[in-house]
Amino acid sequence: MKAVHFGAGNIGRGFVGLLLHEAGYEVVFADVADALIGQLASAESYDVHEVGENPAVKTVEGFRALNSATQEAAVVEEISTADVVTTAVGPHILKFVAPVIARGLAARSAELPPLQVMACENAINATDLLRAEVQAAWDDSAGDLDGVAVFANTAVDRIVPNQAPGQGLDVTVETFYEWVIDRTPFGDNAPVIPGATFVDELGPYIERKLFTVNTGHASAAYFGYQAGLEKISDAMADASVAAKVRAVLEETKELLVAKHGFAEAEQEAYVQKILSRFSNPYLPDTVIRVGRAPLRKLGRHERFVGPAAELAERGITPVALLEAMSAALRFDDASDVEAVELGKLLSDLEPGAAVERLTELKPEHPLFPAVKKLIEDRQAEA
Repeated sequence: MKAVHFGAGNIGRGFVGLLLHEAGYEVVFADVADALIGQLASAESYDVHEVGENPAVKTVEGFRALNSATQEAAVVEEISTADVVTTAVGPHILKFVAPVIARGLAARSAELPPLQVMACENAINATDLLRAEVQAAWDDSAGDLDGVAVFANTAVDRIVPNQAPGQGLDVTVETFYEWVIDRTPFGDNAPVIPGATFVDELGPYIERKLFTVNTGHASAAYFGYQAGLEKISDAMADASVAAKVRAVLEETKELLVAKHGFAEAEQEAYVQKILSRFSNPYLPDTVIRVGRAPLRKLGRHERFVGPAAELAERGITPVALLEAMSAALRFDDASDVEAVELGKLLSDLEPGAAVERLTELKPEHPLFPAVKKLIEDRQAEA
C-alpha cells in the first residue's frame, strides 16, 4: 500500500505520516520546502518523541520524499499508483496542491480502485475545499472525477509545538491524538488505518474538537498572554487563568450537549482530558505560538464567535467566551502579522464597523451589542 502525503512539516511527519506508516503504508512525502525534502530524501528514518503520560519514541522508516514544485511529474506518477492521498499543508495551500492531485488522478489506470483523498487540516470540512479545487483543475476529457477518487472529510487533533533548534527531522508531539474520518464516502472500502476512528456522522465531532480543543487552547494562550506567562503549561498552572479557561469550556460544553446530544458526562470527561493536555509540562508550547493569527480566530464560524453566537441565539449570555474574546483583542505581539493588522483595524474603524469586519456579525444579531462593547472598551484603552 502507498500513501502520498502533502506537507512534510512537523504535523505531517509527527502525526499523519506516523499513523500511515504504522498502518503499513509506504509514505511518499511531497513538499515545496527544498531543504526539508533534501533531508528526508537522504534519511533512512526519523523519530517521533511522544511526551506526556506514557511517553514513547516511535521510528518512521521506509518513506520517500519529493519536491512537489521541482519534481511535479514524479509526484503525479506517485499519485497515479497510490492508494491514499492526504494533506497537512494548511487550508489556504490546498488550492496549490489540487492541480497536482488532479493530474495524478487523470493518469490513473482504469483498473485501479478510486484514490482515497483526505485533507487533514485544522479547518471544518477541509476535504470539501480540496475537492472543489481539484474539480476546478479537472480536465473533463479524463472522465468523471467521482469515478477515480473518493473524498472524505476528517477531524484531526494533536498538539505539535514549535520544535527545539537542531532537532533535525525528529518531531516532539503530545501522546494524545485523534484522527476522526467520515466513513460514509468509502462505502464498504474504507482504508485500514488502526490509529484512526471512522464515524458515520463527522459534523458533531468536528465541532466538539473546534469548540473544546481549539477554543480552550486559544483561551489559555490569550489569558496567559495577558498574565505575562510564556508557556501554555505555565498558563494552566496559574489558578486564575485555569479557572477562566474552565469557564469557557463550561459554556461550549453546554452548547455541544444541547446541539449534538453528547451525554453531559461524556463531554465533561472530554473537557477534563483536554485540560490535562494543555497542562502537559513536557510540551514546550508557548502562548505566542498558540495565540498567533487572532483575526482568523475571531472569525464568524471560528472558536470564539461561533459558539458564542449560537449560545446568544439560544438566549444564553456567553460571559466566559466574551472574556476570552476580550483577551484576544489585546493580543498585540509585534511579530505576528495578524496581531498587527488587528491593532490597525481597531484604531481605524468605529466599533460597529469593527465588529462586522472582524466577526461578520450583523447589528441585529443578539451577540453584536456585547462584542461592540468589547471593542469600545479596547479602543478606550488606546
